[in-house]
Amino acid sequence: MIVRWQAVREAFRGPVVTHALIASCCVVFLLSPASGLNPVYGSGDQLLTTGTAYFRRWGVVPDELFAGSGRALLTPLTALFVHGSWLHLLGNMLFLFVFGAMTEQRMGRAGFLVFCVCTGYIALAAYAAANASSDQTLVGASGAISAVLGAFMCLFPKARVTSLFPFLFFLPLRFPAWIVLMFWFALQWLAAHRAGSGPGVAYLAHVVGFSVGFLYAWVRYRRGARVSRPVTAGEGDSQP
Repeated sequence: MIVRWQAVREAFRGPVVTHALIASCCVVFLLSPASGLNPVYGSGDQLLTTGTAYFRRWGVVPDELFAGSGRALLTPLTALFVHGSWLHLLGNMLFLFVFGAMTEQRMGRAGFLVFCVCTGYIALAAYAAANASSDQTLVGASGAISAVLGAFMCLFPKARVTSLFPFLFFLPLRFPAWIVLMFWFALQWLAAHRAGSGPGVAYLAHVVGFSVGFLYAWVRYRRGARVSRPVTAGEGDSQP
């Protein structure tokens, strides 16, 4: 009994919020029509129809968000836990797993949870405001996770990050976090300027989330000690 209790205590000393967010997103996805595993949504044409209705109910539809509906104003929160495909989910959760733990440790559990929810809401709302006439549905936690990346770069700029770059034949190379994350941010910035308002990756949400996360961490923790620790990360992100 003592051993088991110690194991429980050790588990709750880790990044509980990070793991809880990952678990929540995974459970929501498995129950959603996007997973293809829930028979409630049917198959074939029925799955497409029910899937579209599902995403419009829980995702952000820009031309509906600012129409004054109370339900629509909540969609930037619900959309954070909804993902459109297995690749979308796994890409986002990988980044949250890698960069969330140290950021949560620095901010504290409650602070980190509020940070993720608020920055995710801001990122999705900003994208919707910039594409106010669009009826394309926006889902995913990428805005919040981008904010985590921004905060991580501010708090741990010298942390060594192992990244896989496609143009270098996916060789695992180690760089300071600020180099890897600035490179990632530059890609999102360029893509946001080239992307239209049609369906696809909401790069603007990534740019807004990263910027807000970095600025918040700089203002809130700039006087605190910054830690350097090795982490491992893949390169890139999936659409929100």
